[in-house]
Amino acid sequence: MKTYDSAYFHRWYRDPRTRVTSDRALERKVHLALSAAEYMLGRRLRTVLDVGCGEGRWNVALKRIRPGIGYIGVESSEYAVRTFGASRNVRRGSFGTLKSLKLRGPFDLIVCADVLQYVEAADLQRGLREIRRLLGGVAYIEAYAREDDMVGDMEGWNYRSAATYRRAFKAAGLTHCGLYCFIDADKINAVNALEVCT
Repeated sequence: MKTYDSAYFHRWYRDPRTRVTSDRALERKVHLALSAAEYMLGRRLRTVLDVGCGEGRWNVALKRIRPGIGYIGVESSEYAVRTFGASRNVRRGSFGTLKSLKLRGPFDLIVCADVLQYVEAADLQRGLREIRRLLGGVAYIEAYAREDDMVGDMEGWNYRSAATYRRAFKAAGLTHCGLYCFIDADKINAVNALEVCT
């Protein structure tokens, strides 16, 4: 069974020889998600939920831009919760068990980055429905499809097509508004036709 321990996070996120991303790439994603959410809401972000947050890197990057932002991270890794739980507000849970955490929304921004390809089919729709229920602004859901040329941790990877993901998002009531960003169109006022992808 795969273990999300310190060595795992070091290999894929910190070691310059083997990491699959960088602080610079994370910064771009954070700016994108923050800007999209603030644009849709018409105000500054106040609350963020990060599902599958790992070591809480989004917490650190977001608080550099918006120091007072309220952040909750959810992570299945015992190591990450033990090490970063108190300092970065990370609690134990997973995409599939999100509903059992009884989180109180709505959240202005929900982040789920580099997670969905590891989520089993039985948990995919359950987690997406809970994200919609908790969503008050924009969900930044970074998902990689079978058609993508990916490198990195392929252990436990679920090879779903882009069409499968699109159907799952639609079934959960999430509307794509560009670049991994989704909204619940019923909760955002005055969304113009060309601001969403149908």
